[in-house]
Amino acid sequence: MKKAILLLVIAISGVLAVQAQQGGGGGFQRRTPEERLKMVKEKLTDLNLDKDQTTKSDSAFMDYFRAQDKIFEEMRAGGGAPDRDAIREKMMKLAGERDDKLKKIYTDEQFKKWKETIEPTTRPQRGGGGGRSGNGGGNN
Repeated sequence: MKKAILLLVIAISGVLAVQAQQGGGGGFQRRTPEERLKMVKEKLTDLNLDKDQTTKSDSAFMDYFRAQDKIFEEMRAGGGAPDRDAIREKMMKLAGERDDKLKKIYTDEQFKKWKETIEPTTRPQRGGGGGRSGNGGGNN
């Protein structure tokens, strides 16, 4: 009887672990450009943008998010292992183009605040311990 209960507990634990991985990291669904724009707009409230700045800023971010999606689609369509360096380079170029647009929209103070305090909070946070940068890890 005890063995049956133990096996049942192990089986349930295994099912729950698989579901947690699929729901948490394994089954990750990328947000739409509109969803990402909404999230960024919530963070931009500190910049006190006027109506014209908001419209132009929204357009710059939508262009950026759509271009990101295009790169990810190309990556998926390519099959095989993606060239991470090439993707990183494309993403950095996109971010640079976005920032060039934002510099023309925002005041110097607003742009500085975007780069120093807001933009870092928009980057996806990775779970787990230290990567190649050597600045972390839970086993120290």
